[in-house]
Amino acid sequence: MSVTPFPTPSDKPTKPINPNSKAGRLRSLLTSSETEFIMEAHDGLSAKIVEEAGFDGIWASGLTISAALGVRDSNEASWTQVLEVLEFMSDATSIPILVDGDTGYGNFNNVRRVVRKLGQRGIAGICIEDKLFPKTNSFIGEGQPLADMDEFCGKIKAGKDSQLNDDFSVVARLEALISGQGMAEALKRANAYYNAGADGLLIHSKMREPDEILEFLSEWDDRCPVVIVPTTYYDTPTEKWRDARVSLVIWANHNLRASISAMREVSARILRDQTIATVENEVATVSDVFDLAGNAELSNAEKIYLPTTSGAPKAIVLAASRGEALGELTADRPKCMLDVRGKPLLSRLVETLNGGGIRDVTVIRGYRKKMVNLPSVKTIDNDQYDKTGEASTLACAADALQGETILAYGDVLFRQHILDQISKAEGDIVLAVDALWQERDPDPLSRTRDLVSGSAPFKTGYLEDDTVSVKKIGHEPNADEIDGEWIGVAHLSAEGALAVQEEIGNMSADGSIEQASLIELFQRLLARGVVINVLYVAGQWLDVDNPADLKDAGSFL
Repeated sequence: MSVTPFPTPSDKPTKPINPNSKAGRLRSLLTSSETEFIMEAHDGLSAKIVEEAGFDGIWASGLTISAALGVRDSNEASWTQVLEVLEFMSDATSIPILVDGDTGYGNFNNVRRVVRKLGQRGIAGICIEDKLFPKTNSFIGEGQPLADMDEFCGKIKAGKDSQLNDDFSVVARLEALISGQGMAEALKRANAYYNAGADGLLIHSKMREPDEILEFLSEWDDRCPVVIVPTTYYDTPTEKWRDARVSLVIWANHNLRASISAMREVSARILRDQTIATVENEVATVSDVFDLAGNAELSNAEKIYLPTTSGAPKAIVLAASRGEALGELTADRPKCMLDVRGKPLLSRLVETLNGGGIRDVTVIRGYRKKMVNLPSVKTIDNDQYDKTGEASTLACAADALQGETILAYGDVLFRQHILDQISKAEGDIVLAVDALWQERDPDPLSRTRDLVSGSAPFKTGYLEDDTVSVKKIGHEPNADEIDGEWIGVAHLSAEGALAVQEEIGNMSADGSIEQASLIELFQRLLARGVVINVLYVAGQWLDVDNPADLKDAGSFL
């Protein structure tokens, strides 16, 4: 079967595509010599996820946007309501969006207006279908009437005449096969729509097999870009579409469908179990939500645009060591920059600090220092890291020891509530001490630990006004004296920071600082009569010393 005359690619003048615009990038996908793929999204969050997954374009589905708004896919959401959703999607992403524009939301005049508005919001293209307004979803009912072919050609011309970007794409969606009017009608309309100025054709079918789509592709013979939506014939091998020279494949509704399944399951389980404990490890973390929402960018912007708050807490992070026990994992990077579920360990620590309102973070780096390059932190270098200990590393930032300060190792992760508690704890120097340290390891003395003996042991129901101070701190106190393990996080008041700064000066003067640890620094403070208090915590932290710890860090998050 064939319908003549068909246009050929040379019948239409072509202009160079601007690769720097979203519209240009969509046009490049449509005209690519390879079969390309775009993925459905229905709001700003799902659009970000599509881009994060690696897709080069987004299908803004009318069905899924309507469903996400809680209404039917029958133009129950107005085009201005859809436009508002699209604006969030466009602002949230850098990849092009092809909009499912239903029937154009009315006649040619509605198409003119919506195309202009889409262009103003950086949308790359619109797909309009040749059915009647208000539309009915293609998979509902049989024999849906089609729009008058000449009137629909007028919509295409109106759209092209109204576009604000030369590369904006108007894709004409053919419903002849869906409505049961056959291949001849589909090809006749394809010819007319292409001649009217359509930049591509979407041929649609609700058959379970791809036969009529493949027949259309064969008859049309690649005269212009062709788009398909293999929702019902989903098990067709993708290679068939490549062989048939399909330009663009749309995965049309699977993100929404996946979210429905997940939300139903989680809601049912929480209702049944009356707890969130059974699902907490199976859903995205709150940090993931913050990441997708761009909280880190806001933190950086605050540093640029907000005035510096006098007396605001700061943090100093010791991250100069390699972490040799991690072997080849740290051959080319310090352990603080090892990947923990897609982000460096240090980045995870900084997020916790930021979550506690601490924006001024100084990281002391050493081994492979250029790898420690987070944009949200200040850096100070200990170029003698391989010859010196922790106290010398801290001494590199002695000038920053002013005012309220959180002191932390760069290889620790801990829950937000620990930071909140230690920031409020009484005392000029307060150490977070894990009272359940023996439960972290079947052989708790298998590694070097910073063990603490307190003036009172941890007890359930511990009252905030029962202040506990450090009696001893070291690696090998008597077993019956151990009340917990220092987790590598300390809070210093302005007076505490000054005391630490002074002791660093004393150690530098007497020559004892070079190989000294922070534990030795604290021991000297205790010997001077400086009170160091204890905040007992019950687990909820970890340090990364070896490959097993790194694996546990992924589970911890």
